[in-house]
Amino acid sequence: MWQAPPAPAPMDSEWLPVLDMPPPGLQNRLTVLVRILLLIPQFVVVWALSVVAFFVTVIGWFGALFLGRLPGFAADYLSGYVPYETRVDAYLMLTHDRYPPFAFRTPGYPVQVELRPGELNRLAVFFRIVLVIPAMIIQAVLYAGWWAVSFISWLVVLILGRMPQPLFEATAAILRYRMRYTAYLLMLTSAYPKRLFGDEPAPTAGGAAPPKGGPVSGTHPLVLSGGGRGLLVAFLVIGVLSSSAGSITTTFTDDDDDTKNVTGPLVPGPLTPGPPQTGPLPTDPVAATG
Repeated sequence: MWQAPPAPAPMDSEWLPVLDMPPPGLQNRLTVLVRILLLIPQFVVVWALSVVAFFVTVIGWFGALFLGRLPGFAADYLSGYVPYETRVDAYLMLTHDRYPPFAFRTPGYPVQVELRPGELNRLAVFFRIVLVIPAMIIQAVLYAGWWAVSFISWLVVLILGRMPQPLFEATAAILRYRMRYTAYLLMLTSAYPKRLFGDEPAPTAGGAAPPKGGPVSGTHPLVLSGGGRGLLVAFLVIGVLSSSAGSITTTFTDDDDDTKNVTGPLVPGPLTPGPPQTGPLPTDPVAATG
C-alpha cells in the first residue's frame, strides 16, 4: 500500500553561524607550555585587523541602513576577520594543537567558521549597539570566568597532553557564543546569539553523521554532556564573582580633590575612607607656599 512520504523537518527561521572543530586530541606538551609566547605575532596581527574592522564596520553600518545588507567589501573583509580571530582564540584556549595560519581563507585548517551574510532588518541595524548589550555581557562574563581559572585548565592539559572532554565542550561553547556575538555585532548575521548550552543531538538517520572515513566534528552539532554544562555554569558564576571582586576596590575624589583608593570586605554597607588628614599633604602647593 502506498504511503505518503514523511513531511520534511521544520527548519529554523534563522540561520546561526557555525563553529566546526574536531574533538579534543593529543597535544604537544611543549607547545602547551609556551602557548601564549607562540601567539605573540598573532596578537599583533589580530590587533591590526581589528583596527581595520572597526572602520569597515562603521562604513558598513551606514551601508546596511540604506541597502538592507552589508556592502560587498565590508561583508568580504569581516567574513574573513571573524574566523581569523576565532582560530586564534581556539588555539589560545587550548582546544587543539595546530598553529593558526596567517590567512583569511584556510580550507584545510581544523577550525572552521561558516558565515552567511545576507539581508538585514534596518531597524535592528540602527539599534544594533543597544540590542547587542545582553549578549556582550554574557560573553564577557563567560570569558572572564574561563580566564580566572585558566591556569588550572592549562595545567590539566599540560599534564594529560590533551583537553578533557567536558572542558573542551564548555570551552567550545564559549568560543561559539563569542563568535556568534561578534558576527551579530558586525552585522554578518541577523540571528541573535543563542544556544549557549549546546544543540539538541542530531538524529542518526538525518544525515548528521559524517561519511565513513570522513572527518568528525566535535562542535557541529555541539552537544554538551552533564560535565560540560556544569563547567559552563561554573565559568558563569566565577565570571560574575570575579567581576564583583574587581569592583570592591573603588576610587573616589573628595571635596579637596584628593584621590583615595578604598578597599573593603565583601559585606553589605558603604565603603568609608580612612581617617582624615590632620594637615595638608607635603606636596600640596598651598602648603608649599605657606
